[in-house]
Amino acid sequence: MSENTAKAIPGAKPPENHYETGIRKWIITVTVIVAAMLELIDTTIVNVALNHISGNLGASIEDVSYVVTSYAIANVIVIPLSGFLGNLFGRRTYFVGSILLFTIASFFCGISTNIWMLVFFRFIQGIGGGGLLPTSQAILYETFKPQERGAATGIFSMGLVLGPTIGPLLGGWLVDYFAWEWCFFVNIPIGLVAIWAALSFVNEPKVTHVVEKIDWAGIGLLAAGIGSLQFVLERGEQKDWFQTDYIVWFTIIAVVSLVGFVWRELHTEHPAVDLSVLGRSKNLAIAAVLTFIVGFGLYGSLFVFPVFVQRLLGFTALLTGLVLFPSAMLTGVISMPLGIALQKGASPKLLMTIGMGSFFLFCWELGMQTLQSGAENFFLILLIRGLALGFIFIPVTLLAVTGLHGRDIGQATGLNNMVRQLGGSFGIAITNTYVAQRVAAHRIELLSHLSPYDTAATERLQGMTQAFSRYATSPVEAKQAAMAALEGIVTRQSYYLAYMDAFKLIAILFAVCLPLLLFIRVDKKEKVDMSSAH
Repeated sequence: MSENTAKAIPGAKPPENHYETGIRKWIITVTVIVAAMLELIDTTIVNVALNHISGNLGASIEDVSYVVTSYAIANVIVIPLSGFLGNLFGRRTYFVGSILLFTIASFFCGISTNIWMLVFFRFIQGIGGGGLLPTSQAILYETFKPQERGAATGIFSMGLVLGPTIGPLLGGWLVDYFAWEWCFFVNIPIGLVAIWAALSFVNEPKVTHVVEKIDWAGIGLLAAGIGSLQFVLERGEQKDWFQTDYIVWFTIIAVVSLVGFVWRELHTEHPAVDLSVLGRSKNLAIAAVLTFIVGFGLYGSLFVFPVFVQRLLGFTALLTGLVLFPSAMLTGVISMPLGIALQKGASPKLLMTIGMGSFFLFCWELGMQTLQSGAENFFLILLIRGLALGFIFIPVTLLAVTGLHGRDIGQATGLNNMVRQLGGSFGIAITNTYVAQRVAAHRIELLSHLSPYDTAATERLQGMTQAFSRYATSPVEAKQAAMAALEGIVTRQSYYLAYMDAFKLIAILFAVCLPLLLFIRVDKKEKVDMSSAH
């Protein structure tokens, strides 16, 4: 593997790191956090607008779902390449270019006149957005002094949690009071301000890395592999997985391309993604596994919860967002203190143990709710979620880069962000499939009790038939109405039990993965050198 390719002058002093102070430091901080949140908000903001988009553009729900899928695929392809692209174009140039591309694509998404035009520009928007997360993180680390980077991690983690939570709330409000196009137009003024702030205040790092050769083969294999995998995860459940030919073919492409990508990156002198950094840092490898699990749990639970409360408990989209918001705010409030505590020597193992345990408790308690639960029943449970995410995100983010130096940090942040996105994709896909299977299983179980020989079921049906006979024109019609109502009860109960099972599945996953924390080794004397990250 090639070493740092920055050219050094013999006898010259290495460039001194310049850390920002005063108002300039906080302007840069707000700029990069806003940029990262733009990317994360747009992963969920359009979810509540899909029905409106379908109606306005005359597209089927299946076709409209590609609006979400195309963005996710572009994101997950670009994220691990962000370190390479930052070196190729210059970190500041790449950051500004990503915001500009994201903003322009948002405009064209908003003026799209057919579904495939919208899908195309969502893909372009995802390419721009994919570079924002790791690049924002690297800029933030370079802005703060080493002793302040725990606080910087806390601030960044706040954005990671707030973004996906704000998305549905903001999207619901824009759709209700304006139109679906504003889910995209809202990005334009924010993006333009972020571009101005980045051009005015963000500097190129003192140490740069010259890209001597572009690894086109590696980039191509990554794009084919990750893109195909993301497509399979997004569409597999809807297409009955491997019962559909093109899902099988995309799975084969994903496996072959990713195996080829790993082999290529480990054997080429100038890799686009330096996978060898995983071998140089055991903590990064552990952090990647934990980040995958956190992504799985965060996005999986965030997928099931709104569906559960809206379909079965009658919550509106706006109420669902309001119920989730205090949880995200709690994460934001505790993020900076936790980051400072870590910087001063708090044990990341202890914090992550508290976080993983709290997330287990959150999911398990969600799995114990009833069909009579109201918004007040979720308040404390969701606060536990906010506490858990704060105690997990900050330590695992710092763990990923601890002991690494120079360009390795850029590679680590890109890999870690990609793993979190993939964890979320697996979380949604597996949870969705699990719910469908559990609905079928619970339905069979419930129907087994509905027989002429079951006294309770017979009495229930007779009572419902008598109730409907007041409005029906004949006994036959009354019995048909009673049977339809009973069918509705069985279906509702089947979904309720399946959602509860899904929450408990995520809880068990976190409990099973707790022993991984035993393998973390952090030298308290070791400082994280982020002076030339990215």
